Amino acid sequence: MKHRMVLTAPAAAIGIFGLAGGVANGQVPVSPAPAQESLLTSADPHAAANKRLVYDFWREVFEAHHLDLAPKYLAESYIEHNPRFATGRDAFIENFSKAGPPKPIEPRIRREVVAIVAQGDLVVLAFVREAPDPKDAARKYTTTWFDMFRVADGKIAEHWDAAQLQ
Repeated sequence: MKHRMVLTAPAAAIGIFGLAGGVANGQVPVSPAPAQESLLTSADPHAAANKRLVYDFWREVFEAHHLDLAPKYLAESYIEHNPRFATGRDAFIENFSKAGPPKPIEPRIRREVVAIVAQGDLVVLAFVREAPDPKDAARKYTTTWFDMFRVADGKIAEHWDAAQLQ
């Protein structure tokens, strides 16, 4: 007769969460995609166009501060869900005009991109984010930051991220 180990639901949960706790302490660092441009492709032409729109907005307007290009990318009725910023295209321009003068537009996003995902009218940019270890300020760890956009009529209509009030 062979013996089988049978776990009850609580024992299985403790085992799974116990393993998850060990994984968190031995975190695998977040790595960027090797080629950002390859992330822009899609079998769906609509998804590919939405990815390109968000990607170019990020490079040209968000990173390079070419706010004169904001109307090309943002709907006038742009909705902002980040609690630190007001909603609307004009509010976006006013907010980011404080970030400094325009810089050269780079061919790639300056930040390390993990993924660009599009489904329907939504596009998600996932980035590598480095932060100080709260247990040891001399050390850093990586995590992932997400920005999600809704595209409507060829313009960015809405934005979400994980920002919180501080």
